[in-house]
Amino acid sequence: MAAKALIVIDMLNAYEHEDAERLLPSVRQALPHITELIERARKNDVEVIYVNDNFGLWRSHHDELLDTVLSGPHADLVEPVRPDGKSLFVVKARHSVFFETPLEYLLRQHGIDTIVLCGQVTEQCVLYSALDAHIRHIQVIVAEDACAHIHQDLADAALRMMERNMQARIVRSADADVF
Repeated sequence: MAAKALIVIDMLNAYEHEDAERLLPSVRQALPHITELIERARKNDVEVIYVNDNFGLWRSHHDELLDTVLSGPHADLVEPVRPDGKSLFVVKARHSVFFETPLEYLLRQHGIDTIVLCGQVTEQCVLYSALDAHIRHIQVIVAEDACAHIHQDLADAALRMMERNMQARIVRSADADVF
């Protein structure tokens, strides 16, 4: 059986960007599914790895990022998914969780060959992360209901692309075989 990790993408978010108003309803809809995935992963001793933008603060530690977003107006979207003491954390600069990050090395060190993606945004960071995982020969599972989007039509197209072009398994978060 493949060793898996749950990758939580960009959920430590202040929602102070151009597309925030379009994104927020989808985040609210995906949040219970993301929370449930995190709880199941922790219960089943599956690594939970948060990969998050750093808001341009290269000196930031994940606690500083967390403090920033928890003091903002959308703390209710962050609190339920906050990292625990066992969670791993990777700071990213661009869309993909792999682009110039140590994530691939971390996965290899932990013997992980399958990642479950959740978070935001389906048609951006989730899509690019799935592509980068695919070219690294890492199996990808996307929990579609645990991914938020800005544009539904683009998210639907991105999911089809991940499934067809990257051999990603597209599942619902409650599927029994996710973890």
